[in-house]
Amino acid sequence: MTIPTPAVHDRSRRIIAIDVARGIALLAMASYHFTWDLEFFGYTDPGLTAFGWWKFYARCIASTFLFLVGVSLFLAHGKQIRWNGFWKRFAMVAGAALAVSAATRFFTPDSFIFFGILHEIALASLLGLAFLRLPALLTLVVAAFVITAPLYLRSEIFDHPALWWVGLSATNPRSNDYVPLFPWFGAVLAGIAAAKLAFASGVLTRLAALTPGRWTNPLVFIGRHSLAFYLIHQPVLIGSIWLFSQVMPAAVETRQITFLKECQASCEQSRDTEFCTSYCVCMLDTLEGEATLDRLYRNDQATEWQAHLDDLAGACTAKADSTLMEGGAQ
Repeated sequence: MTIPTPAVHDRSRRIIAIDVARGIALLAMASYHFTWDLEFFGYTDPGLTAFGWWKFYARCIASTFLFLVGVSLFLAHGKQIRWNGFWKRFAMVAGAALAVSAATRFFTPDSFIFFGILHEIALASLLGLAFLRLPALLTLVVAAFVITAPLYLRSEIFDHPALWWVGLSATNPRSNDYVPLFPWFGAVLAGIAAAKLAFASGVLTRLAALTPGRWTNPLVFIGRHSLAFYLIHQPVLIGSIWLFSQVMPAAVETRQITFLKECQASCEQSRDTEFCTSYCVCMLDTLEGEATLDRLYRNDQATEWQAHLDDLAGACTAKADSTLMEGGAQ
């Protein structure tokens, strides 16, 4: 997934420790995707990987990958940009990103990957070249701005699908892998800055001198063939679970039950179970009464529909709070 990482002092050598780190990150990613696949086929509760610890786990994995992209970009091109190597790698990653978009558009059109981790790596690698000569401190300042920008720069201006890749829309679009420029480019910039500081302090030289044991060979192999691993592992995992499902299919749940479970899992990130149960039942009853549950699952981004959902959420929040207050007064 990243540009090859030769040691700064000797371009014929690689820093094996970075290959190992990348290999560990890839295995962590595979474990997350395996759980997501189980959820997709109905073997776990809906929304399991979208909230709580699993969501945090996924963000840590993505941050690690993108941080290593920044490190690798500096190691490969910090002294001088090797344009032939850069464009070759860029074309591979960008081509793979387009292939992922095409495949997911066919299999999951309602949540296809229009700007996922590979899209971000391709764009971030290109933009990152502009920071290779800048001071590490300045690069870290820009990284902090990029990471925090979604907290205060979101706007409906970016709600048009053509601008979803920016990451500053008022409502996040639905996608199975959404890794927009903001805030994720910040992790790449952090990697560039860290590599600069490590080079200046001699840490990279010490890392290059490390000779890990033979037990790291599988991790090194995966880390050095990260793009191939990324592209292959999901079809293998999905295919395996699909074959298993033909023998032992998961229990089929109605859309209403699925909605309640997803709503409950999301709500309990900020409120208690009793409130969330009342709130989610209210939302389901209202949506079914309006016959708009299907519209919700189509992830309609129309402004009037999103405003209506906000009004429903507000009404159901007030109703749930009122119910809890009445129950506590009795």
